[in-house]
Amino acid sequence: MMNIEELRDYCLTKSAVTESFPFDESTLVFKVAGKMFLLTDLVDAFSINIKNIPEKVIELREQYPSVLPGYHMNKIHWITVMIDGTITDNLLKQWIDESYNLIVAGFSGKEKALYAELSAGH
Repeated sequence: MMNIEELRDYCLTKSAVTESFPFDESTLVFKVAGKMFLLTDLVDAFSINIKNIPEKVIELREQYPSVLPGYHMNKIHWITVMIDGTITDNLLKQWIDESYNLIVAGFSGKEKALYAELSAGH
């Protein structure tokens, strides 16, 4: 079962990713070129919030008991995934990749330029 260190390492392998605590000292946020694609709370039960397309959000919530509406997020686009061992690490990584890729695909021209600049050094 993935732990916080493995999650952090995986997120940081992606191009143009930064980590920060913009909300409080326990909510770790991962951004790509300044746009959030994953957040996790370091104090409460281990879970992640990730983005996906609305149809997939509904599908995942119906299929997996450990996938919940995005806590404190837009519930149409975000899910909270409880990291409790019921979902494989490979599937978690796939969903993290989808969140990351969805954010990158939605970049404006200026954000695409920043992403390219940040990715060049990765």
